[in-house]
Amino acid sequence: MVRFGIVGTNWITEKFIEAASKVDGFSLTTVYSRSEEKAKQFAEKFHAQKIFTDLEAMAKSDDLDAVYIASPNAFHAEQSILFLQNGKHVICEKPLASNRKEVEQMIRVAKENQVLLMEAMKSTFIPSFISIQENLHKIGKIRRYFGNFCQYSSRYDKYKEGIVLNAFKPELSNGALMDIGVYCIYPMVTLFGEPKEIKAQAYMLESGVDGAGSILFRYDDLEGAVHFSKITNSFIPSEIQGEKGTIVIDKISSPSDVKIHYNDGTVEDISQSQIENTMYYEAKAFIESIKKGETESSVNTFDRSLTTAKIMEEARKQIGLKFPADGE
Repeated sequence: MVRFGIVGTNWITEKFIEAASKVDGFSLTTVYSRSEEKAKQFAEKFHAQKIFTDLEAMAKSDDLDAVYIASPNAFHAEQSILFLQNGKHVICEKPLASNRKEVEQMIRVAKENQVLLMEAMKSTFIPSFISIQENLHKIGKIRRYFGNFCQYSSRYDKYKEGIVLNAFKPELSNGALMDIGVYCIYPMVTLFGEPKEIKAQAYMLESGVDGAGSILFRYDDLEGAVHFSKITNSFIPSEIQGEKGTIVIDKISSPSDVKIHYNDGTVEDISQSQIENTMYYEAKAFIESIKKGETESSVNTFDRSLTTAKIMEEARKQIGLKFPADGE
């Protein structure tokens, strides 16, 4: 069994635990929260034996082998590094860190301590995304990648009332690009690598983060374009356009319905049957990597996490979005 601790007692952590519980070898042993009462409630709900309100004590504990980190983005690097230094495997929510420098530090510490560090970008492990990779050759020369993810945040209603919640705070390294845009960028990097050049623009909120934005990417033979928002909804699918056909993806963050529309009018459904809670696949891959003694994911590689962090940092530079984590 791989004994897990969790950092962050929110809805995403609940979803992860529910998904991971279906994986052979998963055991939840420890829960961290700054609030003892919250930690107790969460531990009772998911039958964890131990709670911590001191992160350092938890990192040193012999009661866990791995940790799932789902705290605000600004804390990802510091918390991950603490656990990595104490020989614990880390699966950390996307985006892996606030900036490229932090990602580099995390990778370095993981390598020094010979433990597994993986960004919890679930989409790249989902069967229907793997099907996209396997069928990409069918659409001929790829000319355009279009990633679209616009999801109105329930927290935006509070924002408009003058209450700024975590989702819109620059001190927590948040905003539309970091929370939503990453879902469009990471699959593109997985499929096509690092772009030659990017051009970003955004609608900035008074709190100091972006509410919505778009980025253009230049590759040698293809163009990338992504649109993301936390202040509007979109019902347009994402696409990969080739000279022989186009792959239409219902939801880039969690592909489920995926079809190839060929130039001759025929349509091929390349969707795969998959578990509804798609976090199962990332949890399964992480646990399997630990069991194999791997210290880097072969799917969510260090290079892909680093490239994505580089892109987002450059995009932030262009739209004028600076985080305290960036330093001077």
